[in-house]
Amino acid sequence: MRIESLKYMLMVQDMDRAVAFYRDVVGLKVNSQSPMWSELAHGDAVVALHGGGNGDFNPTGLSVQVSDVESACAEIETGGGLIRKAPGNRPGEPIKLAELADPEGNGFMMSEYVG
Repeated sequence: MRIESLKYMLMVQDMDRAVAFYRDVVGLKVNSQSPMWSELAHGDAVVALHGGGNGDFNPTGLSVQVSDVESACAEIETGGGLIRKAPGNRPGEPIKLAELADPEGNGFMMSEYVG
C-alpha cells in the first residue's frame, strides 16, 4: 500500500460558513472548494469538509496546537465558534487544553504546550 495523503474529514451543513471559519479564523489554506467537498490545509495536514451535516454537536478528535490558547479561544469565539470548555492545565500532561466547536457543531480541541 502506498498512501498518497491523509485527510481529516468533518461534516458541515453550510460549506461557505465552514470554509470561512477554517480559513479566516483557524488560518488554514483553501486547497479546493465546492458545495459538497472542500479541502483546507496546514502544511501536509488536510481538513476536508463534506456537505450534508445536520449541525448537531459532533465530537471529532481533531486537535490544533497553538502558542497561546487563551487568545486563540477568543479568536474562535469572535469568529463564530463555541468554547465548550475553557483552557485549563491537564494533570500529568504538559499542556493547557480547551474544548471547542466550530459553527457547524464539530467539536475539536485546542492546546498550548506549557512544557
